[in-house]
Amino acid sequence: MELFASHFGTYEIARDAGGPELRPFRLDPAPSEVGAGFLALADHPTRIRGAMVRRGWLAGDGGAGRGNDDFVALDLEAACGLAARELMRVRATHGNRAIFGGAYGWGSAGRFHHPQSQLKKLLNLAGGFVSARNTYSYGTAKVLIPHLVGAAYSDPGAFNPSWDRITATRPFLLSFGGMRLANAQVEAGGTGAHRTRSWIEAFAAAGGEMTTLSPDGRDAPMGDHLPLNAGTDAIALLAMAHVLLVENRVDEPAVRRIAAGYDGIRALLLGHGDGQPKTPAWAEALTGLPAERITALARRLSEGPALINLAWSLQRAVAGEQPYWAAVVLATLAGQIGRAGCGIACGLSAVSSVGNPLRRLRGPAFEQGPNPVPDYIPVARITEMLERPGGTIPYNGETLSLPDIRLVWWAGGNPFHHHQDLNRLARAWRRPETVIVHDSVWTATARHADIVFPSALPFERDDIAASSRDDWIVRSSRVMAPPEGIETDHAILSRIAARLGLKDAFTEGRSEAGWIAHLYEGYRTAFPELPDWETFCATGHAKLADPAPAEVTQPLEAFLSDPEAHPLATPSGRIELMPALVTRPDMRLGSALSQPRPSDLEEDPALPLRLLSPQPETRLHSQLDGAPAAEASRQLGCEVARLHPSDMAHAGVADGTRALLENPRGAVLVVARADGRVMPGHVVLPTGGWYRPEHQPDGRLLDLGGNPNTLTRDAGASELSQGASAGGARVALRPA
Repeated sequence: MELFASHFGTYEIARDAGGPELRPFRLDPAPSEVGAGFLALADHPTRIRGAMVRRGWLAGDGGAGRGNDDFVALDLEAACGLAARELMRVRATHGNRAIFGGAYGWGSAGRFHHPQSQLKKLLNLAGGFVSARNTYSYGTAKVLIPHLVGAAYSDPGAFNPSWDRITATRPFLLSFGGMRLANAQVEAGGTGAHRTRSWIEAFAAAGGEMTTLSPDGRDAPMGDHLPLNAGTDAIALLAMAHVLLVENRVDEPAVRRIAAGYDGIRALLLGHGDGQPKTPAWAEALTGLPAERITALARRLSEGPALINLAWSLQRAVAGEQPYWAAVVLATLAGQIGRAGCGIACGLSAVSSVGNPLRRLRGPAFEQGPNPVPDYIPVARITEMLERPGGTIPYNGETLSLPDIRLVWWAGGNPFHHHQDLNRLARAWRRPETVIVHDSVWTATARHADIVFPSALPFERDDIAASSRDDWIVRSSRVMAPPEGIETDHAILSRIAARLGLKDAFTEGRSEAGWIAHLYEGYRTAFPELPDWETFCATGHAKLADPAPAEVTQPLEAFLSDPEAHPLATPSGRIELMPALVTRPDMRLGSALSQPRPSDLEEDPALPLRLLSPQPETRLHSQLDGAPAAEASRQLGCEVARLHPSDMAHAGVADGTRALLENPRGAVLVVARADGRVMPGHVVLPTGGWYRPEHQPDGRLLDLGGNPNTLTRDAGASELSQGASAGGARVALRPA
């Protein structure tokens, strides 16, 4: 069977007289329609057709025209020569610490044609580069959680009970930020079976009860939805903890047995430090959730069984650590943490694999080799790195030096989609001497480059696809050949490696087909039950056997049964309710935890709307923007923003008309649609629109692409994590 593997799942390749077509994989119970549109990109007008070099860079403009310039077509071999010479020049003049290897993990579901792995291997062989740490998706929680329960639970999904236990236990599931099923379409290495919807249906059929708290009714996949002001989740959580405390619902000896810092939490909830008890009445004024409902939810949690789910979006905000920390506090005080199917879940439905009970197919990747340069930045601090060479930033108890970057080399990802305050990024992006980008289509990142290499699309190359969080491995077959002049990233980087005298070390003497077979054998070594290479190629897929129920471990379950025998990797060996590093006086987060506040407190309160920027239903971030699903989602050629009818009436904007969303960072063009499911005072504009700034007569830039990150704040979530803080941006609406 010929299959194509993508982040949206697996598709069967049908080769009919009218040309190839992608059809749903017969073994997938809930295939995504979005990925079936991949082939529309083959001849799309945005396709990069060959190697290109920016005209101003050739003239020596030093980056001044980057983003506002045209390009000159160049022979691929000549472009590789330019890139090799530029890499050698920067190394010789400024050293490898002046090179930033930019890449992101969603460039390919394939394990070999993984752009960041390919680029990083070349740069490591060439002396190293400044790297980026963590992700935009989960970068705040990943740094915080080890301080609460140990590093074993830092990765996305590691802190989650599995759906089989959730369904068996049927806890009261209180979901902050919701569980958008559209997010569960995707998985980093693809999947053969989308299972999240069926698990939620099984939970409902078993009598499970779910209540979702969020500003948007679309966040609730089942059960009740309660409107909650964006950025106030931690306030609601702490108010529920206050109810447990004052109503004597906390088993103090049990809490002290498994947690350190109880006295500090008790003092905080009672307001001993700031004079403000964290009562439901206090929370009502900030959250918009009635005090009596907060009290009822707290009582329901304490009665158990209960599970608190936290969307990943909650921690992408200033002090985004607050809701994750507050949830640990509440689940511990309620006596639910560590119980089977109960406690805390981080991002159920955030991607396809989260919560699924399965054996994880951890295997080899394209080996990048060691990086001789130890310097790194948190990934969300790219703009700050470019703006302040020689400066410093605090991060997780350390002080990081910001390098003086002269060369940015990017393969995989689109920072002009997922970074914040894109107009500020564009200004900082002009500082390096050279920017090299690999891409398949003319994204904003490609348009802000100096040398552009045309990459083959995923369906134009063979590969194997597998996720370390999933149990499927797929032989992804080439659907069609790339157009003439377009090669895989590996082929392009091999050309450049040859000019650097590194080709043998880079390819290790293997062809692309040889590498793919080699990587598969690495999976077979780890999992001997997988079929041999010839059988795998014939069937096109393989899946690990389901685990026995006893093999599916639950977070903190062993610890709860015997904290002394199974201590956590924290200073106390127990759950840290008030971690020392997090609450240090020099840590801005410390004051945020001792005096919790809405995440938009630093924004202009005169701007009436809180901006919500969820993942789109019709794309993966900005990928597949030219495919049918994304094309159909636009109206009047614009991205669609949803608001409560009262907010549209107040702004004088008619339903279905073009409008502007704006704040001091910029403005975006959208079509505004009335939606009573959106809480008043909020506007929902999904990410994914391609940043297309245009100068207006008043000198301002208007983003015609409708990217919400034109308007979001580029500041670290805190001195602890330096994570992305897109949440909490405030905007105004007016007619276009």
